Amino acid sequence: MATKNNNKQNTEKTGNKKRAKAPAKKVKKTAAKVSAAAKKPKTKAKPAAQAWKKAGKAPFRIIPLGGMKEIGKNCTLIECNDEILIIDCGLAFPEYEMFGIDIVIPDFTYLKENSEKVKGLIITHGHEDHIGAIPYLLQEISVPVYASPLAMGMIDHKLEENYLSCERHVIKAGDVIRLGNFAVEAIQTNHSIADALAYSIKFPGGHVFHTGDFKIDYSPLDGKVIDLNRFSQLGDEGIDVLLCDSTNVLRKGYTPSEAVVRRSIDEIFDNTERRIIIATFASNVHRIKYFIEASMKHHRRIAVSGRSMENVLALSKSLGYLDDIPESVFVDVSEIKNLADKNITIITTGSQGEPMSALTRMAYDNHKSVKLKKNDVVVFSSSPIPGNEKVISQIINRLYEKEVEVVLASAMDVHVSGHASSEELKLVHTLLRPKFFMPAHGEYRHLVEHAKLSHALGQPKDHIFLLGNGDALEVNDSKAEVVRGYTSGEDVMVDGYGIGDVGSVVLKDRKTLSQSGLITISVALDQATGSLMSEPKLNTRGFVFVEEHMDLINEAISVVYNTIGKSTSNGALDEASLSRAIRSDMKTFIYNTTKRNPMIIPVILYV
Repeated sequence: MATKNNNKQNTEKTGNKKRAKAPAKKVKKTAAKVSAAAKKPKTKAKPAAQAWKKAGKAPFRIIPLGGMKEIGKNCTLIECNDEILIIDCGLAFPEYEMFGIDIVIPDFTYLKENSEKVKGLIITHGHEDHIGAIPYLLQEISVPVYASPLAMGMIDHKLEENYLSCERHVIKAGDVIRLGNFAVEAIQTNHSIADALAYSIKFPGGHVFHTGDFKIDYSPLDGKVIDLNRFSQLGDEGIDVLLCDSTNVLRKGYTPSEAVVRRSIDEIFDNTERRIIIATFASNVHRIKYFIEASMKHHRRIAVSGRSMENVLALSKSLGYLDDIPESVFVDVSEIKNLADKNITIITTGSQGEPMSALTRMAYDNHKSVKLKKNDVVVFSSSPIPGNEKVISQIINRLYEKEVEVVLASAMDVHVSGHASSEELKLVHTLLRPKFFMPAHGEYRHLVEHAKLSHALGQPKDHIFLLGNGDALEVNDSKAEVVRGYTSGEDVMVDGYGIGDVGSVVLKDRKTLSQSGLITISVALDQATGSLMSEPKLNTRGFVFVEEHMDLINEAISVVYNTIGKSTSNGALDEASLSRAIRSDMKTFIYNTTKRNPMIIPVILYV
């Protein structure tokens, strides 16, 4: 394949302004690193495959920092000859019991410790679980970023919001780029977002193939079919390690084409003259484009609601994805009251029940421009992300209360997955025929079942490796072994401006507060004698309603009196000892009386 060099002509800088959302100290440090990186000569594409074949095999390791045994925060490192290549840098959304946590990102400690080895970050596609942590990585190290047009546009927006900059390179399927000794080829795939890429990565240690998130769609809405011919050619060349999407391995058969959604949407538009409201992922540009085309065919104007939806559509227009859509078909959402119901389609965020999304605000009558009407048609063109089922169910129930017609993917083909099912995975394994296989992108059950699928196709069991975050697969020519706990694979939790300052102890306290409440005990003592200066004061939050439980409160105060008397007689006048004694006695009393375990905080003041 002829080598293409897009680095120079596509290298730009995002805006570098004062940062508002991150500590200024970190931003200055990042800006200095980025400035230094900008002075380095740009990498140029070379005849990658030939250079790789000349070099001898060198040991290498693959280190996942995220994306193993979970859905989210995908980030994988390939390290060889003191050089590191990063594949994706995503986030995960907090689990149910991560109280107050905004997002979860990978632990970048290993990359910070080895920042001089990092040659680049390549992005498979623009979903949050693959690009969402990039701003946090760029606060720690300077690294050039390589991504397809839509993904890079989304990354640019994130960096602008956080007043960060980076060396950026826009690439497309078929490009081959050189990053140190890594020769990286981008390959066309299909997914639920435009410009998704797989990567063939050749280097002195061998050849690694990373599928990214993918499915095999022979009739995608953008007409760009997955390049299975190139998959086969690379399989013939020989692949040392395959990392492959495992999300849908439990689904038998094939994932339906996006063309199925087109037929279902046509049916909905053909059979109603009522107002149609479609909730979907903002990133699914080609599906949104078809919603717009179907609306135009039925003489409907399109209103867009939701900040992320507006941002992605603006980006899509600037990149040419919506060139054939006239601006006149759009109408501001505030003006829809002037149109007949049969002449309006609303495309909105909120398919996952996000609390502040446009659809959620509509369901709870909080949207300033859209008031739901009886018999409106609300289409959920999505499937629930694991963990979101309950909140989505609540939104659906609210919609039913408003007597709107709700169309779900479970009842009609208004959504198809972007991930390969079992038969598609079998085809990819057959084409690539790797020496070693490492299931990726999935919960543990997905990884296990993908390993079974690979073995059933002839892959030796001792050539299949299940890794966790922070483990390393070390490969030395014909041998490979797993090193458990090679580096930290822990979750780093982001709470507001705080990055990594909320750990398991804090979460445990937050859980206790949410479940059992808080009791504070204030005590004023004479510093010389240790005698009480006034009656102890006991306050509660989230434990009991004090005015209705005065007997319990008075008994608790008596316990404090007894503890202070006992401690004073034993000479325990220091604050730490007395606090421990009060906390211990009060915990025992409260549990024996109520069978609850609230958080207890003594406050000792010596006067």
